[in-house]
Amino acid sequence: MARSSTLPSPMACDQEDAKALQFIEDMTRNAKVVQQNVLTQILTRNAQTEYLKGFELNGATDRETFKSKIPMVTYEDLRPLIRRIADGDRSPILSTDPVSEFILSSGTSGGEPKLFPSIKEEEQRRMFLCTLVMPVMNLYVKGLAKGKGLYFMFSKSETETTGGLMARSTTTSLYKSDHFKNRPYNPYYIFTSPNEAIYCTDTFQSMYTQMLCGLYERELVNRVGMVFASGLLRVIRFLQLNWQQLTHDIRTGSLNPKLTDTSIRQYMTQIVRPDTNLADSIAQECAKDNWERIIARIWPNTKYLHVIVTGAMTQYIPTLDYYSGGLPIACTTYASSECFFGINLNPMCKPSEVSYTIMPNMAYFEFLPHESNSMRLTHSKLVDLVDVKIGEEYELVITTYTGLYRYQVGDILRVTGFHNTAPQFKFIRRKNMVLGIDTDKTDETELQAAIENASQLLREFNTSVVEYTSYADTTTIPGHYVIYWELLGKDSANSPSDKVLEQCCLAMEESLNSVYRRCRVADKSIGPLEIRIVKNETFEQLMDYAISRGASMNQYKAELVSKEKIILFYLLKMNDPELKIMKMINPSQCSYIAVAKEVDIGIDSWVRLRGYPEDNSATEIKKQAGEYVVKCLLNKFELRGGSTNSGISIKNSFDVLKTNVEAMHDQVDAPMESHAIGDKMGKWQDQIHEDSKGHGQ
Repeated sequence: MARSSTLPSPMACDQEDAKALQFIEDMTRNAKVVQQNVLTQILTRNAQTEYLKGFELNGATDRETFKSKIPMVTYEDLRPLIRRIADGDRSPILSTDPVSEFILSSGTSGGEPKLFPSIKEEEQRRMFLCTLVMPVMNLYVKGLAKGKGLYFMFSKSETETTGGLMARSTTTSLYKSDHFKNRPYNPYYIFTSPNEAIYCTDTFQSMYTQMLCGLYERELVNRVGMVFASGLLRVIRFLQLNWQQLTHDIRTGSLNPKLTDTSIRQYMTQIVRPDTNLADSIAQECAKDNWERIIARIWPNTKYLHVIVTGAMTQYIPTLDYYSGGLPIACTTYASSECFFGINLNPMCKPSEVSYTIMPNMAYFEFLPHESNSMRLTHSKLVDLVDVKIGEEYELVITTYTGLYRYQVGDILRVTGFHNTAPQFKFIRRKNMVLGIDTDKTDETELQAAIENASQLLREFNTSVVEYTSYADTTTIPGHYVIYWELLGKDSANSPSDKVLEQCCLAMEESLNSVYRRCRVADKSIGPLEIRIVKNETFEQLMDYAISRGASMNQYKAELVSKEKIILFYLLKMNDPELKIMKMINPSQCSYIAVAKEVDIGIDSWVRLRGYPEDNSATEIKKQAGEYVVKCLLNKFELRGGSTNSGISIKNSFDVLKTNVEAMHDQVDAPMESHAIGDKMGKWQDQIHEDSKGHGQ
């Protein structure tokens, strides 16, 4: 709904809060002037950079010259220049300020992490935006200064580039900055988590320590948070798995021997003390089968959850509500690896109403009108910050102090209103995160809405969708949408039947756009939508895997629309005992195909990588190998229309496959010895993941 926002009256706010609120008012009232000043500063400061000199600005700093000469760019356009900086080139390539570090993208919004050069001044700019959050929160929530924040904060191991500069995640950079380490005393920024735990890169030790400290100070905790909702749910799961050891430590005043970090152990000598009453109180709650409202039960003075639940995080809201008892959820800051953008001036609003006010001092902002069906992007269409229209959608384009010029961030935003002259935006989705088989295009927002509609059918069974991902499967003819669901059931004796899940497929399809429905029904160019139910903790294991491969726990986001086959291989591999496949056709007709298409990709990768000739013999090997795998898997998988012989293990499946491929070896003039093929095939299930990753399968 279109609106013009105003901040509540500050009434009895302290002097520091009043200064922060006045700063927000000054910036947003003069957004146009501030933006021109920001652009002038950036162009003046970086006039002698290699990048800007290439466009012959000749010292011009006005918007018209800038807009006419500087093109829009993506990361791929800048990659060679960034690579030079990372390799040690210290000449002024993008910025005249020396590069102090590289900020790593999360690596989950479309592929490998990107490297963004940063400068020392940017640390201060990012931290300053963060300091505006609590003065706004204090307008809506009283008494926060009387308690502490239980915020789970994690630093990730840093890497060093060839040129000797450190590369770290946004949150690690923030936590390790001098501004964070040496932050002055402020009652609103007192956390239960000690720096020693925040800086420990061992996730278990860090989380255990932060949880233990939060439990010791449970009566003082008045807000609980983490960066993303998915991470906070992981914290709850951690408590489920470790509450007995945690309460043992509290009861005995001892420290878990698994905590080996010297700085942590030294700090915890000040915290750990025997407290039988506290241990018994926590254990009493955690020992119950029902974990509904567990956050409010363990930390009874919690006023709200401080966590991001917009965009891909929307799917976690029902689960957070379950564990918190419906506590308010505050989404406060809009930021990315490239730049920090703005804050939510109404942080206690409903998650569906979250809008961020862009702070015009953070960067120079432009907006590309989003036309989903148009492939033509011209910078003549770019709109300035103050000229956007309420109700319209735009792609965010930024020019930063760090040396990004007219850079397409890839976020699609919708204008919801203005605060003074600064627009407020609702985050809609990441660009290009769409499913598509034919002429259809289904983005994250529409997919989320379809899943919400379908999940209504699960309510009578006290079941909800905990997490999901999806992809467009084009290995079948016609292609179709595949949705992976992880379910949370509160009553194991009343779980939804296969028939109900098939109705969910139908409900999802009916919720999708008219182009999808036309392709699906009239053109028959899209096959039946498929839902796959994966076992509990699957997505948590995916997070574990991503973290083990270098992802930051603070920044991890599972893709709602997955482009990476790697995720799908991993899902299949983890779920061999319990994978269920539902389609809106006779399941006995589709089960074989549904499994075969996943396995076939892996076998094709295996055959090709190991040097078999691309001829009919190789095709026959692939066909027979695939059949053996699928037959064995179908005996293991619980599929409607398939057998359920649980005595056949996955290892036996691959043993059968190994034996038969060896037997077929003499039929093919392959470059490897028979025993080598057998050894390789015997390890196929472990290597398929690496094969698919390394060769784009």
